[in-house]
Amino acid sequence: MGLFTRKESNTSKSDLLAQYAPQVLSNNYTYILSPTIDRASALEVPSVVRARNLICGTIAAMPLELYRKSTGEELGKPVWMDQPSANQPRAITISYTVDSLLFYGWALWKITSRYAEDGRPASFEWIPNSRVTPQYEGYNNNYISGYDIDGVFHSNDDVVTFQSLNDGILTTGARVLRGALDLEIASTLAASTPMPSGYIKNTGADLDPKEVQGLLAAWKSARQNRSTAYLTSTLEYSPTSFTPKDMMYNEAKQDYATQIARLCNVDAFYLSADANNSSRKQFVSLTLQPFITAIEDRLSMNDVTANGNEVRFDLDKSFLRANPMDELLVIEKMLSLGLITVEQAMEMTDVTPNGSNGMA
Repeated sequence: MGLFTRKESNTSKSDLLAQYAPQVLSNNYTYILSPTIDRASALEVPSVVRARNLICGTIAAMPLELYRKSTGEELGKPVWMDQPSANQPRAITISYTVDSLLFYGWALWKITSRYAEDGRPASFEWIPNSRVTPQYEGYNNNYISGYDIDGVFHSNDDVVTFQSLNDGILTTGARVLRGALDLEIASTLAASTPMPSGYIKNTGADLDPKEVQGLLAAWKSARQNRSTAYLTSTLEYSPTSFTPKDMMYNEAKQDYATQIARLCNVDAFYLSADANNSSRKQFVSLTLQPFITAIEDRLSMNDVTANGNEVRFDLDKSFLRANPMDELLVIEKMLSLGLITVEQAMEMTDVTPNGSNGMA
């Protein structure tokens, strides 16, 4: 059930030497080829937070529906599609499932109950990747027999695993994310100490060591209190580091924001502006579709959903819903052509047969 075959990458230096051959890397090679970064550190970068919330929040708002594959007919769905986990809303479960796919390239649900009539799962629990350790078997450890969750072994029959169509950004974008985080740290430090560090040069007579210490203490106090300091004609302050303006932090942050947008397969436009309806369709097809497909296809497999049926996100009820006036014009045309009944038209517009919108 849902075998996850992508092995975690903890590449050591010896593994790199074997992979890239001695002519590329030698034992004296000390440069870090792929700096690692964890999810919590990556989320300290505002552009990562924006991209993550945009992707996960949008998909989480889409309801799950059950359809018959042969006809496309919408069927009555099991309770777990509205609330997969007993202890959290559906949107939260879906959001963090997509989060796992985005950052790690895989996600895991633990099965917490089953239906008596067919043994299929009736409820689940999303498990954070940090709590999961795959257990490998087979030739060259290329097969996963199950997963340790908080140290307790669960076989493949006890879990549902989701695999992303792409590797997680913590792997593919480790260098970019680490660089962006280092830039955030550097700019924060620069903001807390706006005056560059430096030294005081004396062109006059040498001062007594006690006078030097007193001078440096007064200068340090003035810098910390943001007050004005005074130097005599024989003393000159010389900065030894660049100012934030010299370091071009704003330009560098913009460049990293663009790199992160590419890493998350999101147009940089979405990280800084609202999307209109036409751009929403492009956003779904280019950015969200890999995550949507990964979840839909896994939940449509026979161990979760009966043969002949499939699970799909209903984009039209949330993200891609048309302008109300355009929607009414389409429904009116379908009514005039006899393609739908009045009752079906009411359902399409969320109006109940008694003429109300369901409100008391």
